[in-house]
Amino acid sequence: MEISERLIDLLRNKAKTAVLTGAGISAESGVPTFRGNDGLWNKFNPMELASIDAFMENPKLVWEWYLFRRDVINKVKPNRGHEILVEMEKYLPEFTLITQNVDNLHREAGSENVIELHGNIKRNKCLNCGAPMDDMDIDPENVPTCDCGGQIRPDVVWFGEMLPEGAIETSQQKTVESDLFFSIGTSAEVYPAAQLPVIAQRSGAYLVEINLTPTPLTQLADEAFSGKSGEILPMIWQAVLEREND
Repeated sequence: MEISERLIDLLRNKAKTAVLTGAGISAESGVPTFRGNDGLWNKFNPMELASIDAFMENPKLVWEWYLFRRDVINKVKPNRGHEILVEMEKYLPEFTLITQNVDNLHREAGSENVIELHGNIKRNKCLNCGAPMDDMDIDPENVPTCDCGGQIRPDVVWFGEMLPEGAIETSQQKTVESDLFFSIGTSAEVYPAAQLPVIAQRSGAYLVEINLTPTPLTQLADEAFSGKSGEILPMIWQAVLEREND
């Protein structure tokens, strides 16, 4: 694999860096994706499981689904891709990690400056007032309620809902300010996140894509790597460290 001198120099010189991650990086840890032949959504109708209408109609079914997903996620661990992003954050003074994933793996790996565009499946909140309700056991047969009377739901973004307040605005700001932007393991088809790499490049950032398969972003990227982030990111980072020690 050939890594450009431009990319190595940007990282070595501690360029302002923003990273967008999608389902691909989590799939390398064993988290099932939502798209592709083995995607979880192919086994279920997402509108029956991931919408406010679905929850209002059948909170038991929705909670059973999310508790199943939590159980799957609890059995996996961050991979080398997650770990290298932690190292990058420690090395780079200005580093922002934006993720479409809800599995909490970036935080478990040690990343601190994380913007979760679609929420976090390991958290709960009140359906009515939005208050966090994390320290609570969930019984799908008897969904607990908040003091305000609202039912407790997963703290994830459902179809038809707005992203968390300020999340996309902060992401766009950090994207515009970046000199280097990584798009990692994302299909580049889910908006508004899919706009971020384009915004970055139009704002002058060097755009790097890491993905198993080509995406709408591949031809646009300044540098595109085909493969697993858990294999490619360590090689990129090793090249930077070797240059640092020259």
